[in-house]
Amino acid sequence: MHFISEDLEDYVANHSQAEPELLAKLNKETYQKIMQPRMLSGHFQGRVLSMLSKIIRPKHILEIGTYTGYAALCLAEGMAENGTLDTIDIEEELVDFQRKYFDASPWKDQIFQHLGDAVTIIPTLNKKFDLVFIDADKENYVNYFHLIVPMMNKGGIILSDNVLWSGKVLEEVKPNDKSTPVLLEYNQLLNTDPRVETVLLPIRDGLTVSRVL
Repeated sequence: MHFISEDLEDYVANHSQAEPELLAKLNKETYQKIMQPRMLSGHFQGRVLSMLSKIIRPKHILEIGTYTGYAALCLAEGMAENGTLDTIDIEEELVDFQRKYFDASPWKDQIFQHLGDAVTIIPTLNKKFDLVFIDADKENYVNYFHLIVPMMNKGGIILSDNVLWSGKVLEEVKPNDKSTPVLLEYNQLLNTDPRVETVLLPIRDGLTVSRVL
């Protein structure tokens, strides 16, 4: 996931907005108690998500893949007054961890957790979204995209994480690799689908910004 030197990454983080105290606590506890803490968005990417959300000022946000709730809280920072954030995850053991930090935030009554299969849950959400963050199982990225585009307001933004997949998008696909082929298809889809315009940013493991036309 390191495409520039760690010294440069540290410089970038040190010259970006400081990590809020609540998120610093969440970050620390995730690394202490939760498996695969590298899945956390972290300080720099979290500030990117926060800044994009503040620019967009979304009324309704959808997050696919909650993990420990770090990115959700970053996205909530830019949410319009009385806005909502729906976040979906399949890991039941993380629900209480997420809720603890959501309840400690200013948006405790605006963040709604959904437990289960996102492909099943997304069609039940009766909202038009202004901002969507996709950061779940890579094998379903194409499915998520086709589900959410009709649910987006015109001009809405879809953010897709891990689209460079630690550089595997440039390597020969291994026979047992189910994620990379889907990400290759997904990246091509975002670049050619007439419903969106897209730019791929080399931030951490790759972050795509797609605007719905």
